[in-house]
Amino acid sequence: MNHKLFYQDAYLQSFQANIVRQDQDNNGNWYVLLSQTAFYPTGGGQPFDTGTLNHARVINVEEIDGEIYHYIDRKIEDLLVEGRVEWERRFDHMQQHAGQHILSAAFVELTGYETVSFHLGSELLTIDLNTTELTQQELEKVEFLANEIILENRTIQTKWVTKNEVAQYPLRKQLSVTENIRLVIIPDFDYNGCGGTHPSSTGQVSSIKILDWERQKEKVRVYFVCGARVRKQLQQKHSVLKEVGKLVSSSEQLMVETVQKLLSRNGEQDKTISELREQLLLFEAQKVLQGNLEGSIITHLFHNRSIQELQKLARHIIASTNEENIVLLVTENEDLVQMVFACGSDSSFNMNSLMKEVLPIIQGKGGGSPVLAQGGGKKIVSGKEIIQQALKVISK
Repeated sequence: MNHKLFYQDAYLQSFQANIVRQDQDNNGNWYVLLSQTAFYPTGGGQPFDTGTLNHARVINVEEIDGEIYHYIDRKIEDLLVEGRVEWERRFDHMQQHAGQHILSAAFVELTGYETVSFHLGSELLTIDLNTTELTQQELEKVEFLANEIILENRTIQTKWVTKNEVAQYPLRKQLSVTENIRLVIIPDFDYNGCGGTHPSSTGQVSSIKILDWERQKEKVRVYFVCGARVRKQLQQKHSVLKEVGKLVSSSEQLMVETVQKLLSRNGEQDKTISELREQLLLFEAQKVLQGNLEGSIITHLFHNRSIQELQKLARHIIASTNEENIVLLVTENEDLVQMVFACGSDSSFNMNSLMKEVLPIIQGKGGGSPVLAQGGGKKIVSGKEIIQQALKVISK
């Protein structure tokens, strides 16, 4: 472990090392192995560090068979390199990882719910708990205890122990390794096996905020943030609330009530608009009927109308005439043509069969029932020609 400088000093931001090996992987990506490194590789739920090796950018770090591979954006010409860890990213990971330890321990202490998995994302963190239920009261108590531990500024210790020495510590969960065992300890609160980087005290975590939770199969997933991410979340939400307040002319305290009133009013308006549209369609159906006063076949050509509107018009027209009538409605929409064929229940014609015979002239698709069918295709012929073709089929 001597070459893993991040275990000797998590605050180390720069170091010197010799290149042990430099090569390209199967995808042509350059990587180097160093005599020692402060770059933390992906592991234990914590992402890798980024930074530089001389003038090369470190874009990924992985541990493979005990060796740490530093993936870089260019080849390094020198054998001696100076490494610089991107500190803002490293310290953010230290805050988040330690915060997860604190929050998981608080859940165990107050609810008995153990953490079964952990993910440290670029914006949010999640832990999955071994429970299917979680109450708001439990969340509030756990979050309060976690922040109390932070305010007490307890030390965060790391220890390398042997398999036999592990029994001396009340571990929060079972270890996944039997050698090179590293414990992260918050005295009298949390004892946990972990290979990640952490600050030296809980106070440096700054704060923890639970944002949300949801059921995930037989578990509960909790979303939260720590440290500087809490301030970022606060700023984002404050900006959104401020802008929404301007839009609805409301203070933060009355925001929920104001939005509920607006939604209720909009719902009523949507209902009114829907009713008015139905009335317009009824009037339009009557207008189509007036243009087809003779005969039992009613036809009309539209432009830029939806198939749903044609279906409603066809139903209104059939309902306003005798049950033997046939309705042929066609709309031309740019390079497409759509149609709805309908008839009364007493008609001897089958609208689905009629649609199937007409569709080939526009390379179309569609279908329906004996009394109502719809379809559409390319505007190979005009809507007027489609109506004429349908009339020919009916006349046969």
